Amino acid sequence: MSITTHWFLPTHGDGRSIVDRPHVTAAAADTPRRPDIDYLAQVAQAAEHVGFTGMLTPTGSWCQDAWLTTAALLARTRRIKFLVAFRPGSLTPTLAAQLAATYQEVSGGRLLLNIVTGGESVEAQRYGDWLDHDERYARTDEFLAVLRGIFAGGPFDFDGRYYQVRGATSFARPTPQPPLYFGGSSDAALPVAARRADVHLTWGEPPGAVARKVQRLRELAAEEGRTLRFGVRAHVITRDSSAEAWATAQRFVDQMDPADVAASQERLARTESTGQRSMVALHGGQLTGNARDLEVHPGLWAGVGLLRGGAGTAFVGSHSEVADLIEEYHAVGVEEFVLSGYPHLEEAYWFGEGVHPELARRGLLAHPETPVQQPVPA
Repeated sequence: MSITTHWFLPTHGDGRSIVDRPHVTAAAADTPRRPDIDYLAQVAQAAEHVGFTGMLTPTGSWCQDAWLTTAALLARTRRIKFLVAFRPGSLTPTLAAQLAATYQEVSGGRLLLNIVTGGESVEAQRYGDWLDHDERYARTDEFLAVLRGIFAGGPFDFDGRYYQVRGATSFARPTPQPPLYFGGSSDAALPVAARRADVHLTWGEPPGAVARKVQRLRELAAEEGRTLRFGVRAHVITRDSSAEAWATAQRFVDQMDPADVAASQERLARTESTGQRSMVALHGGQLTGNARDLEVHPGLWAGVGLLRGGAGTAFVGSHSEVADLIEEYHAVGVEEFVLSGYPHLEEAYWFGEGVHPELARRGLLAHPETPVQQPVPA
């Protein structure tokens, strides 16, 4: 099993801090970067240049639309794929199949799909979705059954609790069929992943916890006569030396306001997401002032989760040390890594020029495929 790496497209903005508005200094270096198309193109081109296979583009009311933004970036890139996140509750499976088929035609096969069922009712309700947590996963199960039926060629009939379709089809089959990435750690989520997903993504918990999840999902998938691939979603701070990397983590801690941390932890304490609760449990909401106090496994830092939801951990260390940690995850079955860093432009180069060569020397790195794509206009 070789390793595939993906980067993150910061469609909500970017900067040199995990704090939205750093309070320690007003220096220009800490000014947030707006997610205009020219900056996002720089990030995408950097990720492509240093060998990432794809880019995760998030979904939610707090960021730009993933379908539109990545479609605009197709003409600014040549090879990199886009892992487009979307919520099954916000569109029908037939429309999703049509979007996927269109995307594959215009991009030359550069689409990956990230199914975001959504762990928070508050966010879902912004879109008019009033199902509870477990029902959203039950609906996702039906959504993916219909989507795969259409991908198989259709016309497809389905009678379920949430979807009833007759003759569902698309103008063309998406070629190649985009793999389905799926996140979720709850008892409601895991069986859906086992039945429908191609790649299960989990937050960057310590390797032992990830190993237990991988084993459970392998067993569930085997019961369905299927196999899964596994991925980890995390941040990264990698430098030429361990001391430089941890100095960056310490700078992030120094910029944190304890009042902001307390407010963030109060909000995250109300989460419905099993995976998010695991992130919170790693750091316990404690800001001590010393970045190394938040190292929950060698090279795994839980400091990001003090202020931000979602991925709350980062791989921190020298390029060799970060490669060691990646290899540790790989040993328990993880093949794909969806990574990000602050700022995303510079950190893509740190990882791509530092860790990618180290993984290649170890014989672990998969070479990105080159899609069939028209030349980028001059």
